[in-house]
Amino acid sequence: QVELVESGGGLVQAGGSLRLSCAASGRIFSIKTMGWYRQAPGKQRDLVAILTSSGNTNYADSVKARFTISRDNAKNTVYLQMNNLNPEDTAVYYCSWTIQVSRFLSYRDAWGQGTQVTVSS
Repeated sequence: QVELVESGGGLVQAGGSLRLSCAASGRIFSIKTMGWYRQAPGKQRDLVAILTSSGNTNYADSVKARFTISRDNAKNTVYLQMNNLNPEDTAVYYCSWTIQVSRFLSYRDAWGQGTQVTVSS
């Protein structure tokens, strides 16, 4: 059983920074993508940033040049560095990895439980 655990959320003033972490436990055979999503109250869950196994990244237009996704393979962890935060970034942030737990099984999406980020004006 693979578990993703996010941390690093909290309350920050506009213009501030936070770094989210998402650590995986359990046996993973292969990782296709590692991503961050967010969901604000009353809104759908949207992609924030994604990192592929080949190292390519993609960001939502609203966070480009402010957020950076990275990974630490040794720690099986993905990070989201968020700078110059604004109140519109307030949401629950979720990490999601597309993983294969065995070479005999298909890739599937694993999700963390989410971490709240609140940006005050």
